[in-house]
Amino acid sequence: MRDQMLPNRSAEDLRATDLAHHLHPFTDHTVLRAEGGPRVITDGDGVYLWDTEGRRLLDGMAGLWCVNVGYGRKELSEVARQQMDRLAYYNTFFKTSHEPVIHLAEKLATLTPEGVTNFLFSNSGSEANDTAIRLVRSYWAAMEKPERQVVISREYAYHGSTLAGASLCGLPGMHGIAGLPIAGIAHATGPYAWAAGHDSDDPAYGEEAADALEAKILEIGPGNVAAFIGEPVMGAGGVITPPPGYWARVQEICRKHDILIICDEVICGFGRTGEWFGADRYEIVPDIMCMAKGLSSGYLPISAVGVGKRVADTLRMRPGIFSHGFTYSGHPVAAAVALKNINIIEEEGLVEHVRDIVGPALTRRLGILTGHPLVGQVRGVGAMWALELTSDKATRAPFAPVGSVATRVRNLCFERGLATRAVREGLVFAPPLIITEAQVDELADILASCLDTAAAEL
Repeated sequence: MRDQMLPNRSAEDLRATDLAHHLHPFTDHTVLRAEGGPRVITDGDGVYLWDTEGRRLLDGMAGLWCVNVGYGRKELSEVARQQMDRLAYYNTFFKTSHEPVIHLAEKLATLTPEGVTNFLFSNSGSEANDTAIRLVRSYWAAMEKPERQVVISREYAYHGSTLAGASLCGLPGMHGIAGLPIAGIAHATGPYAWAAGHDSDDPAYGEEAADALEAKILEIGPGNVAAFIGEPVMGAGGVITPPPGYWARVQEICRKHDILIICDEVICGFGRTGEWFGADRYEIVPDIMCMAKGLSSGYLPISAVGVGKRVADTLRMRPGIFSHGFTYSGHPVAAAVALKNINIIEEEGLVEHVRDIVGPALTRRLGILTGHPLVGQVRGVGAMWALELTSDKATRAPFAPVGSVATRVRNLCFERGLATRAVREGLVFAPPLIITEAQVDELADILASCLDTAAAEL
């Protein structure tokens, strides 16, 4: 079957052709060339991937935090085929719609927090967060307060790689292109307990971290702030879990200053935290929710922005066009696949599986590694976890240069059959939600052996 889809080419030829013609995201191409080209992935099934060399990898990152239902779901490809046969494409501009996007919007309204019942669709989490900025600024303009322009994000946040999304990021590497961050974006201190020298479970630190947001609001002037955006758990920044009381205090501050809350659920949504959304886990009441990744489990590009009653009613009831959208907003095939993906999550009880099986298994197996000489902290929730590596557990000092040991462990993991990701001096994990206890054991065993090798080398 594969030979019918693509020419049968050698691994060496594929790597050479990739080097000749393909520019990769987030890649140093001089390093890629020196290494002889990329690892070429050919197949996926369940939680496993295979490359052109026939090597199997347990995908500890669910692609890019997204393949929630695992690989090889023929029911999703069948839904895509059926929808392509019936209506491969039509837009949702100019007073038109189609059945898949209508059904998907209706379904999402039954899953999202109370009041979030209207949805705008696009193609990625980056575009969803970009859309959220436009929504909040349009809302305040409609409320005759156009001076409310600033969106406050946080240090260590990741919100995408469009100009607006990258500007929202609180990671210095995302601002390496001239002109970023764009105007109207500010960053408050993030709730990163490990880096701040605090206990992750300290309620006093939760209040202190939240109060840093209010300090930033007061610095800018509350009347100039449109919204605060935050991931329930900060994913690509290193799986930074919120300390107790943090989100309750953040919401109290935002309501006090009449600032809209944007909840970035791009990674946390659709079961990753052991609830349907991170907002459910941390009792967040958002005005706007941004969703992607697990919405279709990565099978097709699609994202959604859920809009709460306050914003939706204002934009619906006031004359004027909301001048925003994309050619593929609410693409019928992507919407049909997303709807079927949600049905799979429901029918197979994957949210409950993460809550009752995967989360406890990862807590137990990764938690053991806190005793390893390289590991300073293990933290996480549901099916998203991180190991913080350190050269000194007492001082929490990283290795020098920062990231060198985490990168070495990551490379060893790939060599031994586990896909993971290094973030600063840490390793992050977000496997498909279908992972079993036995596969969690496999993941932890490979990781432990790689940590041992790195420790011996040091």
